[in-house]
Amino acid sequence: MILVMGGAGYIGSHTTKHLLDSGCEVVVADNLVYGHRQAVDARARFCHADLLDIFSLQTLFATYHIDAVVHFAAFAYVGESMADPAKYYANNVVGTINLLNVMQAFRVEKIVFSSTCATYGEPLHTPIDERHPQLPINPYGRSKLAVEQILEDYRRAYGLKYIALRYFNAAGCSADASMGESHTPETHLIPLVLKAITGERDVVKIFGTDYDTPDGTCIRDYIHVEDLALAHRLALEKLDSFSGCLNLGAGVGTSVREVIVAAENVSGQKCPVEYAPRREGDPAKLFADKRKAEEILGWKPRYTDMEDIIRTAWNWEKSRKF
Repeated sequence: MILVMGGAGYIGSHTTKHLLDSGCEVVVADNLVYGHRQAVDARARFCHADLLDIFSLQTLFATYHIDAVVHFAAFAYVGESMADPAKYYANNVVGTINLLNVMQAFRVEKIVFSSTCATYGEPLHTPIDERHPQLPINPYGRSKLAVEQILEDYRRAYGLKYIALRYFNAAGCSADASMGESHTPETHLIPLVLKAITGERDVVKIFGTDYDTPDGTCIRDYIHVEDLALAHRLALEKLDSFSGCLNLGAGVGTSVREVIVAAENVSGQKCPVEYAPRREGDPAKLFADKRKAEEILGWKPRYTDMEDIIRTAWNWEKSRKF
């Protein structure tokens, strides 16, 4: 059985569905601070558990025969991490240590960890490969880097088998519109653009139009959430032969303006925008070198067109369930 920690969140819920569709047995654990109980596939078993409550973790592992863990349970708001770093180091780092120690106690030695490109910090070059220096610029990124280092230490000392997947910008929703992206607060560009198009928001802000990019706006790497889900299943299958860190991205960059145009094309409606100054710490370009993940996992993103990605998000937005 696969334990999906944080399986009521955006990427966790899509991965749970993918694992179930692939024939895996899944138990989802989540504290529902940011996750949605409605997002958990009805075929999965659900347990309310918290990384900082060791008893709840021990009960979970004692109740179910866990073969491997996919660990999404983290706080992930950069701004909040700057304002309240203690919250991030407690949940993301101490909580993960609790999880690893309970795994050890129950002889579970396999884990796929949800990491982030935020561990790289300001890019020194693009595309970013796994050898790029890791110099995170906020507590969120530092908490994820700390966990990567802990995983490697546990591998060396205790024989832990792990793969840490460094995501770039997760995007899109399930193809059947049964689940999607629902954050409070929402900070991701695509749902913000779609909410501006539907009138749920007045405008979407474009932060900076004078970057050294073809249209002056920031360029980011958007990877469809179902492609991320696939990568997690493939990573689970490779844990006996590989431990280490892999980038997950589309490998190409899309600018803010290009995202907005694609959303307008998909929806057939204009997006109201407001121009604002650059935000501190926003690099001009940020996109992945994904070749190592393709080589190690045999993984290849299926969604390669931005309009196709946005179309899945638009279908979800029109029939949102939570």
